[in-house]
Amino acid sequence: MTLAYFDCFSGISGDMTLGAMVHLGVPVQWLRETIQGLPLAGFDIEAETVTRSGIEAMRVQVRTAETHHHRGLGDIQALIGRSALSDRVKSNSLAIFDRLAEAEAKVHGCPKSSVHFHEVGAADAIVDIVGACLGLEYLGVATVIASPLPMGRGFVTCAHGVLPVPAPATLEILKGVPVYGSDEQTELVTPTGAAIVAGMAAGFSSMPPMHIRAVGYGAGSRDAGGPPNLLRVVTGVPARQGALDAGEKLVMVETCVDDMNPEIFSYLMETLFADGALDVFWVPVQMKKNRPGTWVRVLCAPEHRTVVVERLLSETTTLGVRFHDVHRTALLRETVEVASAFGIVKVKKVWGVDGAARIVPEYEVCRRIAQKEGLPLQAVYETILRTAQAAG
Repeated sequence: MTLAYFDCFSGISGDMTLGAMVHLGVPVQWLRETIQGLPLAGFDIEAETVTRSGIEAMRVQVRTAETHHHRGLGDIQALIGRSALSDRVKSNSLAIFDRLAEAEAKVHGCPKSSVHFHEVGAADAIVDIVGACLGLEYLGVATVIASPLPMGRGFVTCAHGVLPVPAPATLEILKGVPVYGSDEQTELVTPTGAAIVAGMAAGFSSMPPMHIRAVGYGAGSRDAGGPPNLLRVVTGVPARQGALDAGEKLVMVETCVDDMNPEIFSYLMETLFADGALDVFWVPVQMKKNRPGTWVRVLCAPEHRTVVVERLLSETTTLGVRFHDVHRTALLRETVEVASAFGIVKVKKVWGVDGAARIVPEYEVCRRIAQKEGLPLQAVYETILRTAQAAG
């Protein structure tokens, strides 16, 4: 699972966010071609390497020939909704614009549906927001954490006139977000930047424990003294996934049998799993007097030990069982639902120690579908796997 930390030491804006995404490796040409499919024409994305206080960064600017850009929320929803963007990018982009609309409606005292965006309705702001969502998806970011945000001072001129910094809409967007005052006489956090970070961040804190993979710097337009006008985005793997530890404490219960009807083993396995066993397996062994036998091993949680012991004593011919504590470290996993040719199905999403995720179709789900549809099990498995991987 990839984590992105937004280090907003000099604030955040839409172009700074897009710059950091490009600096992390998101191709500009891919962004340009993907966003053109909104459809949103008459714009171009230009990227250049710059330095701020000796730090190399990416400066991204969106060039547009638009003269009229007073789009309403409905216009933008339609623009994004009918695009070929992924469901995740659509959902995140629309959520950011909805947050902007709520803030504008509160500031101007009007219904959200009647809000007409000015600066954030322009093509460049749309590209910044959709591009940021595309960038996070391209980089495989599952979770965003951000630093508290610095608030500048002074005034800014916009379509509504001269406004105090922070802009009223910015403060509305950042309700509930940790901020702090700065003596910088400029706008550090723009409404677009505020909406992106407030909409995408799962939390706001200092940098969480993580194994760093890459660092990207997005440069703002201002370049005059003071702290470098940069947004730093750090990607990596949460530390808890990058290191193996003692894990959870479990119990291994085991016995050997050499005189039991082999037909009973199938029923025994079913009942042990119903009793709470985490794993059950048989190992062929040669026992005393050179008799072939079966080594029965059952892994369970400590609270299930008694019922597992009783099951082995009652359902097998053994005269006694052994048990001992073991420790298990497991990969992070979760069950998720994906849409497939067979409808909504459950699959397992597993994260490796390197943070990369992989999809594992559930055997029982595939088996039921194969029997119902009269298809080979392997074909069902591969179809679900392709669908799940395409959905991300």
